[in-house]
Amino acid sequence: MALDVTDLRSFYASSLGKTAHNLVCAHLARRWDNLAGLSVLGMGYATPYLDRFRGQPLRLLAMMPAEQGVVNWPSEGASASALIDDTMLPLPDSCIDRVLLTHALETAEHPRELLEEIWRVLTPGGRLMVVAPNRSGLWARLDSTPFGHGRPFSRGQLLDLLRESLFSPIYWSEALYTPPLDRAVVLRLAPAIEGVSAKLSLPGAGVILVEATKQLYRLVGARRVRRSLPELAPALTPALAPRPLGSGRDLR
Repeated sequence: MALDVTDLRSFYASSLGKTAHNLVCAHLARRWDNLAGLSVLGMGYATPYLDRFRGQPLRLLAMMPAEQGVVNWPSEGASASALIDDTMLPLPDSCIDRVLLTHALETAEHPRELLEEIWRVLTPGGRLMVVAPNRSGLWARLDSTPFGHGRPFSRGQLLDLLRESLFSPIYWSEALYTPPLDRAVVLRLAPAIEGVSAKLSLPGAGVILVEATKQLYRLVGARRVRRSLPELAPALTPALAPRPLGSGRDLR
């Protein structure tokens, strides 16, 4: 079940939420350093991260599922946010260059249909960035943050789900090694904890980040050939066999 949008907004307004935002944004900035002239869509609750890219893309949109609710975004100027059915996006085919999916996949009722709809609206060569709770991380085990709700994922589960939806992963990373504790000393040490943990490739990160490209052709594996039963020819037995001419008694 999706979180309420007011809970998500309150989390990102807190000290812990701001720290989580900064740590995840550091990864996004490295991958999407230049979005000039592109159309970018944030799905789920992505507005805290979309703020990082304002002024760069040609178009910047935020779409939020009906179960979650929507907030007006940005706070000034024309609104670029919309309430949607995440399996029926109000967009034409191949119109978006980048999609950021956060606080959405883990709570989606039909995650594969969600990814298939994102595939539809992405341009050829378009990219999807997924931020999902890590199944083995501490953040997924505590419901005090949004990352502790819904279904967390392992790398293998995300890989299978993306491939089934015709996406090819090109980049993997992890973030939020810092414990989900709203304590001043922990938050102050968060950048150092993050840097050391990532450098040593320690387990237990809070979220998995995966970037994938739109695959244009479906990979077809070897199909198992089903052996059909041999066709059975009908066996017809005549009721009476014809007699040769001239045999038997002459009936006159």
